Formats: sequence, C-alpha cells, structure tokens
Amino acid sequence: MKLDIYQVDAFADRIFDGNPAAVVPLKKWLSHAQMQSIAQENNLSETAFFCKSDDHYQIKWFTPGGEVKLCGHATLATAYVLFNILNHKTNNIMFNSLSGKLNVQKCGDLMTMNFPSQNPKKCNIPKALELGLGARPKECYFNEDYVAVFENEKNIIDIEPNYQKLVSLKSRGIIVTAPGIKYDFVSRAFFPKYGVLEDPVTGSAHTKLIPYWFERTGNVKFHAKQISKRGGELFCEYNKNRVLISGFARLYLKGKIQIY
Repeated sequence: MKLDIYQVDAFADRIFDGNPAAVVPLKKWLSHAQMQSIAQENNLSETAFFCKSDDHYQIKWFTPGGEVKLCGHATLATAYVLFNILNHKTNNIMFNSLSGKLNVQKCGDLMTMNFPSQNPKKCNIPKALELGLGARPKECYFNEDYVAVFENEKNIIDIEPNYQKLVSLKSRGIIVTAPGIKYDFVSRAFFPKYGVLEDPVTGSAHTKLIPYWFERTGNVKFHAKQISKRGGELFCEYNKNRVLISGFARLYLKGKIQIY
C-alpha cells in the first residue's frame, strides 16, 4: 500500500518556522493501529488523516502517543494541502471531527479556522504544576488543559519544565501565557502525556486562550505569538461560543509512505 504524505509548517510564512504537521490523504480509513503507527513513525507533534465524504471531509489527528479530539495546526496544514495542492475548488472547507464541524476559509495566503470556544474556569494551582514549571503562576484555569497565567513575557521565556512533574497532572496538557511586548499575548504549551514535550505552535490552545484574554481585556481581536524555539504567529478573534484562528502555512516536503 502506498500513501501520499505532505509535511507542512503551520502558522508560518516561511519554512523552518511554525509547527510542522504531517498530512495523509486517504480514500478510505486505515485502522486505528495503522494511523497510530504512521504518526509514531513520523514523530511530529501531529499527523492528520482525512477522507472525502460528500460535500465535506472527515479528519482525524494523531500525536505519537495517541489520537486527540482537536488540533489546530494540523487542521491548518490539511487545509493548505487541499487548497494549494489538491485543487479544492472553493475558498471554504468543512471538516467533520471528534470536536464537531470545523470550517476553514481562505483569503489570499491567510487561512481562518472556525473552532469551538473552550472557556477555561479558574481553579486552584496544583502543586505538581508549580513544581513542573519551576515557577508559581499568578492564576490558574482549567478546561481539559491547565492554563497558567504569568505576569510578563520574560516569565514565559524563563520557564524550564520538569516533564516528570507535569505528566502527573490530570490534564491533556499545560499552557502558559502572559501579556506580550510586541504581541497582545504570548504563550507556550506542553503535552508530555502525548509524547509532545513542547509543542511549537498550538492552535487548540488558543480555543482556551482567546476566551481568557477576552474576559481579561474586553478585546475581541488579538495578534498572538507562541514563543517556542520555532515560534509562530496567530491572528485571533473571539466570537462568543466560537473562536477564529488565522495563520499562514508553507509546504516543506511531499512524499510516499510504503506499507508492505
């Protein structure tokens, strides 16, 4: 069996920036075990698989450690492949996923994802979170991930995670955020349970960050930066129960998977 594969740098306007995702188009679904093995072999933070279904596409996302319910950068990468390589005929794509229907629109090079808002609720600061980050946040919130809020951008840059402590938390991952210097806010994100220590740019994290920063500032539009080593820019908008997350993407490679 041979499969096409594309690797796309998402939330980047040039290669070697942003978050690399693998994209594998399918005519019919592989088994869960096969998709997981491919994701493990790719060893990227996410591999997206998609199938055409009537007027929309079914999409699934796998980290090296397991399937996830929502992934932003791999959705952006998949939309890039459909729009720019596989000749999708309109400027609008509808994906059906474990998180419901996800729409992506193209305007020039910029692609905008319409995702469900996941408003995090204030919570106590777990000791394992403080020990795992090596610093105590000002506030802590939770919705599937912990969102740890710090005073300034330098606090975020200075974090050196202890992943053994963080992996003990009962959460998908840990997101840290603070006001930015050049950007409205900055963030980093860690997902050690899924084999992703630090994710370069995390679209799904912004389904929690955007409603938090809306509640804090009253603004509905944000220019955000995830300040990982690779880094990536996101153009965000709060729309009540939905969030709009926009970014650029660039193709790094295309190839073939051979499964005997």
